[in-house]
Amino acid sequence: MEHNMEHPWAIEDGWFEKGVSVICGVDEAGVGPLAGPVYAAAVILPRDCQIEGLNDSKKLPEKKREALFDEITAKAIAYAVATASHEEIDAINILNARMLAMDRAIQALPVSPELALVDGNRCAGIRCRCETVVGGDGKSASIAAASVLAKVSRDRYMTEVLDKEYPQYQFAKHKGYGTKLHYAMLAQYGPSPVHRKTFLKKWKGTP
Repeated sequence: MEHNMEHPWAIEDGWFEKGVSVICGVDEAGVGPLAGPVYAAAVILPRDCQIEGLNDSKKLPEKKREALFDEITAKAIAYAVATASHEEIDAINILNARMLAMDRAIQALPVSPELALVDGNRCAGIRCRCETVVGGDGKSASIAAASVLAKVSRDRYMTEVLDKEYPQYQFAKHKGYGTKLHYAMLAQYGPSPVHRKTFLKKWKGTP
């Protein structure tokens, strides 16, 4: 089977061989946008679960992410999605809010993991045994699955909720990221209640 990741279970298998049997992958989506929450997901997949085309969500087209979302949620032993709000991002900064969202996702799992594989190089704030994996969403099946769930969940929220609440900003088109269109809408309408104030400090239109 063609797989974008060369050895998608290599990291998990190393831990399984050490006697760890319940492993979750954890990743986030929405660190960079100017508006909206940061999302995180935690996923426990059955050992050697095969999901064709699974990879870092940023490298996948939207339709593929949507299809993978359904397959991951159908095959997972357990999964959970959690957020940290734009208010929390402004209050504690995006790095801490990212970790808060990831910890919330792990804590929300209906099955308690023995180990969390966390994308990136930080584990601060994670209240369970964890291992960081830099570039994990392109190396680990579990983290890649979490990456897809977090990205799709956030995109749906920006498109189906915030875009309808604040249609003038056209969130469905840019998902809150700092695109030319988004900055044009900010220049025309100013920040909305869901914009991250700390992310707009360098923006010349900020009051």
